[in-house]
Amino acid sequence: MKKRQQLMLALAWSLAMLPAGMQMAYAQSQAATSVENTQNINPMQKRAAFRQEMLSELTDKLVERYGESVRLRAERGVSQVGALWRVGDGDIEAFRTFVMDNFVPTLEGQRRMYRTLERNLEILHGYYNKIDLSLKEPLHLKGPEITPLDMIFGGYSPSAHLSDDLYANKVGLIAALNFPYYPLAEKMEFGSKWSREEWAFARMGDRFTSRVPAEVLQHVSETMTRGDAYISDYNICMGYLQRADGSTLFPRDMKLITHWGLRDEIKSNYADAQNGQEKQRMIYAVMKRIIDQSIPIEVINKNDYQWDPHSNTLYRADGTTLKGHAEPDTRYGHLLANFHAMKALDEYMPQLPDQILRAFEGDMEIPQQDVKQLFESLLSSPQVKKVAALISKRLGRQLEPYDIWYNGFRAQSGMPESELDKITAAKYPTPEALKADLPNILRKLGFDSADAERIASLVMVDPSRGAGHAAGSMMRNDYAHLRTRIADTGMDYKGYNIAVHEFGHNTEQTITMNDVDYYMLTGVPNTSFTEAIAFLFQARDLELLGVSKPDAQQVYNQALTNFWNSYEIMGVALVDMAVWEWMYAHPTATAGELKQAVIQAAREVWNKYYAGILGGKDETILGIYSHMIDYPLYLPNYPMGHIIDFQIGQHIADKSLAAEIKRMLTQGRIIPQLWMQNAVGSPISVTPLLKAVDEALAHIK
Repeated sequence: MKKRQQLMLALAWSLAMLPAGMQMAYAQSQAATSVENTQNINPMQKRAAFRQEMLSELTDKLVERYGESVRLRAERGVSQVGALWRVGDGDIEAFRTFVMDNFVPTLEGQRRMYRTLERNLEILHGYYNKIDLSLKEPLHLKGPEITPLDMIFGGYSPSAHLSDDLYANKVGLIAALNFPYYPLAEKMEFGSKWSREEWAFARMGDRFTSRVPAEVLQHVSETMTRGDAYISDYNICMGYLQRADGSTLFPRDMKLITHWGLRDEIKSNYADAQNGQEKQRMIYAVMKRIIDQSIPIEVINKNDYQWDPHSNTLYRADGTTLKGHAEPDTRYGHLLANFHAMKALDEYMPQLPDQILRAFEGDMEIPQQDVKQLFESLLSSPQVKKVAALISKRLGRQLEPYDIWYNGFRAQSGMPESELDKITAAKYPTPEALKADLPNILRKLGFDSADAERIASLVMVDPSRGAGHAAGSMMRNDYAHLRTRIADTGMDYKGYNIAVHEFGHNTEQTITMNDVDYYMLTGVPNTSFTEAIAFLFQARDLELLGVSKPDAQQVYNQALTNFWNSYEIMGVALVDMAVWEWMYAHPTATAGELKQAVIQAAREVWNKYYAGILGGKDETILGIYSHMIDYPLYLPNYPMGHIIDFQIGQHIADKSLAAEIKRMLTQGRIIPQLWMQNAVGSPISVTPLLKAVDEALAHIK
């Protein structure tokens, strides 16, 4: 969540009750009109075209006034302000006067300016974030049916005009003039030599590199809220899925959100020796119907009819069949709308002029090619076939495509999930019960009582409509929010597992907001790092519940679990990247054309890295992830999170988890490779994981 909050102070986590057809019409209209909407910008906001000669002349005047020592900063500052200056800010003489009057030549002057900016940005970001989360509560939290007015308020971005206002009153221009922007290559080259103050100054320089009109930001907020609304209310009533003979496999009241709930149900059924494989195949059929949009809209979040997903037949209560209506490419309409919303930002971000660059060079701060190389080196490693052979041996059969979600290396309780459900329901019947237990969870992870109470006191637990998520604060001593799904009968094990993951996010969010020395350095280098911390928590869920069996081979199992999870999600991430590259190459595509492109990308990645291992040429399952639809180019963060998680896990194996996590997290938001070097003594790499897998395969029973 942190990345997204930094984009627009929590753009969206929401739900909608609109029928799928209406959602599709809205999404397609938004995709079609987004360019038109964002072109209607006030002429006074048009960029002023200053000649390079004039900018160089101004730099020389600053050097003449203050000395040669300011040249580099003056040159960059003048260039940055020149790129951000708009016609409405004044003519060329006003620009010259502004530069000469507002450039701060001394370090002490920079420090005073930084302190003022830091204080006030924390106030603005913090309270806008609180407003945003409050407006979205009817969409996020369990409660009455969502109304169209709720959706309007949920899609409203209270901070949309903040950037406009800070440039209009010259605050943003003053900051850009005095705090240079350093491209990623320079941060990688010089960052290890920078002091904490220099890093904070560099992050202030990152803050004022673009000037996006409020109309564009508001459009982004509305579009992403609609996408989240669609995804967050996409449930399948499992007890209404039926076999060809009319019988059912799942409990009547089981309702699973896609993709998370469906995926986790596949995982849970490895423990069901009687019907597990049949259930997995049925869920897999549901997933493929969602991807190709042949799923009937009559079964999306509805239980009016029985449905055989294999034949795609609908049945009335009396057993007669009826013709369903395929979902009209709604899924891809929302993805397309998000693409157009992100693309509308391009012209206002000269440093990173497309969403792909912003996702990697900007948000992740690792070049895309480096990320691809990491993923492909693991996907094509010889360890894949060896681990697959071990899984096949354990299952006593050939692997099938859904075995991409095999979870048999995880620490097991020895209990069926239905028994785990009883334990979690009794332990956490309400959000209040989970809230009360948060300090105990932290103590079990090694936090001392004072830290456990302090961190837990800054986390609120809310009943979520969706699968659950974590929303951090954006000012010190404010609450992070753990949104988790708890049924009227109490929390089931799937919900508990997700809640532990999200509490890992909350713990990171609370430490990095309250214990980092500079506000501009709060957070972690990128979303992958908060995912890594969440994975560390989630992997200990059974231990925290007190039901995991002692396992002398736990280290080997952890390596194999991380490896297989990475193998799965890296392919999904490659599909996400390929889809965004395709959309930029085909900006006028329709939702139907985009659907075919996603399916083709999923097939290509499957055939290259999975078909020879799991079978099923041309399988499309790598296109099921919901984050592809509602989080623009987010999925690569997950496999990076697994890699980071493993390296951190190795490092802390013989140390205090709590002490080491606190030490690492208080580095704050420096670049990823430097953070990792300081944290574990080596850069981000899959090599430690591959070596650990080889060792595990030699010793695992």
